[in-house]
Amino acid sequence: MTPPTVLILLGPPGAGKGTQARILEEDFGLVQLSTGDLLRSAVASGSAAGQQARAVMEAGGLVGDEIVLAILKDRMQQPDVARGIILDGFPRTDRQAADLDALLAASGQRVDAAISLEVDDEAMVGRVAGRYTCGSCGEGYHDTFKQPAAAGVCDKCGGTGFKRRADDTAETVRERLKAYHAQTAPLISYYEGKGVLQRIDAMGDIAAIRQTLGGIVAGVSAQ
Repeated sequence: MTPPTVLILLGPPGAGKGTQARILEEDFGLVQLSTGDLLRSAVASGSAAGQQARAVMEAGGLVGDEIVLAILKDRMQQPDVARGIILDGFPRTDRQAADLDALLAASGQRVDAAISLEVDDEAMVGRVAGRYTCGSCGEGYHDTFKQPAAAGVCDKCGGTGFKRRADDTAETVRERLKAYHAQTAPLISYYEGKGVLQRIDAMGDIAAIRQTLGGIVAGVSAQ
């Protein structure tokens, strides 16, 4: 049986990771796993790793890599991820990337592609500062690039409540971009060295990026 596809999605705030991950879920049956969602689900489930995470979080600490990897291992054994996963937010360092490789290798898997959504920083400032989401289902919108078909009504769920992140300001976005590039540079080098890095110009329209991403996923899935 073909092992599940494992993708890592890299990209700064506003690059479209969330949008493209949802599209990949629809097109290929993959499941997006973010670190935050993994931790919350594990804590709610009461699993051994979840209980460890809860203890650390309640003490005000940061959940360590070993616990995150244990939670990820548990999650990857669930039937809904049989076709594959999209990791968003993990790994964040080359040490975490090496630990992830070891975890996957133990079950005959590997990272099939680390996809870097590449953007122009100043364009990102405008893109992020104008975004907002549906308060009910989380569907993303933008003042300029993607407004609901009917003003004030979510296209996906029909909700009428929308929200914006308080930290989506030009100054904050520039600082987040600076931090992202400093943090991600080692990961880019790591996966480039492994021969699995794919770079995509994420400044194009959603449909063009979807087509390019789809080609990458179809290619690695066929290997």
